[in-house]
Amino acid sequence: MKKLLQLLLFIPLVSFGQTFELTNGQSMCMIGKGEGQDATINPYSNKEFSYALIENIGTVEFNIRVESIDKEIREFIIKPYDKVVIKLYRAEILYLDSLTLDKAEAKIMYTINENELPPPPPPVE
Repeated sequence: MKKLLQLLLFIPLVSFGQTFELTNGQSMCMIGKGEGQDATINPYSNKEFSYALIENIGTVEFNIRVESIDKEIREFIIKPYDKVVIKLYRAEILYLDSLTLDKAEAKIMYTINENELPPPPPPVE
């Protein structure tokens, strides 16, 4: 019983990544539009900000797009097998955009713990 209780207390501390495929030039809203429209659940969406750790687990690059409530857009390209961190503010919308007709594969995880993060990506020119 004690081990079961310890396991149940530990589960909320672990953040599991979610995996996605983008094909045929597809764009996918990851978080920010609301229930039923988001592909992922950010357990920290009620905080002032959180971090999205995005890993390209495929063989083609894809675009990461963050749109603010004021329609300002930040974009980043993630190359195959790279990991990037995006700081998301509460009202921002996160999209993953396929750049080709080839299949792009991504893994995404949310956190508020800065110790879990690699360095941020360079901006797209």
